Amino acid sequence: MSERKVSTIEVRDVQVAGLGGTVDLPAGPVRGGIVALHAAGAGHLSYFCYEHLARLLPGAGIAVLRFDRRPRVDGRDVPLADQAADAVAAIEVLRGQAGDVPIGLWGLSQGAWAAPLAAALHPDLVAFLVLVSSSGVSPAAQMRYGTAEQLRRHGYGDADLAELGRLRATVEAYQRGDLDRATAQAAVDRSAARPWFPLAYLLRELPDRPGTWRDMDFDPVPVFARVTCPTLLFYGTTDAWVPIDASVAAWRRATAGAATPPTVHRLDGCDHYPTLGGGEDLDSISPQYAATMLRWLDAVLPAG
Repeated sequence: MSERKVSTIEVRDVQVAGLGGTVDLPAGPVRGGIVALHAAGAGHLSYFCYEHLARLLPGAGIAVLRFDRRPRVDGRDVPLADQAADAVAAIEVLRGQAGDVPIGLWGLSQGAWAAPLAAALHPDLVAFLVLVSSSGVSPAAQMRYGTAEQLRRHGYGDADLAELGRLRATVEAYQRGDLDRATAQAAVDRSAARPWFPLAYLLRELPDRPGTWRDMDFDPVPVFARVTCPTLLFYGTTDAWVPIDASVAAWRRATAGAATPPTVHRLDGCDHYPTLGGGEDLDSISPQYAATMLRWLDAVLPAG
């Protein structure tokens, strides 16, 4: 997958809410379009998972828009509502390039919270969803799960896991405004010398004020319940960051009465990203992921 196998027309320097972006158009007729939404640590349009879409989908008649996520302000995460608004703006930009075709959203990890939110708020604009590692629990709960799993996989035992749980609960309480900073910082100071502390994914020095993690208690289930478009969910079978069974159950529960329940596909040999062997490049993208996505999109979109 290191070379482009399809002929595309690339439109550089498109703007989404003032952010830089790129559109890859099919050389022939356009059947549909897809906008890529970002993982928390992968905000640049050149990230390999987004580039893979731009290499794969135009050959199937699907235009792809990639754009740079807006920057953080004062170290705070970009609010999911802002990410959803940017996704809607991106759809309008892509429609101007691709024409009046069905346009959907592809979201990875954090982007798999923002994409359903955009679809719930704008069902007339979002034609479908393709979500990779979509968490069905809140960001705070997901990070509790993910960091505990990091410790387990590095061989730490129950005592360390219990201390991690107490630490994250303390920091969360401070972020919610339920605990003073001095008490929370003292807990961080006590745990900072532990060899597992880098796996806790917590700042060594807490912010001066609580509330910097605005979406920590975002509940995705009511959002899932408002999604009416066809949805494809990918989960790596060994995902270390998302509780897969709980997330699939959340989607099933939220969409129990839906006319088109989501399609769930588990990716053999993949973890949090759709890659084999924990890879982080184009060559490691799972062929199972690429083939399944193409088949599903072929069924959802009008014939070319």
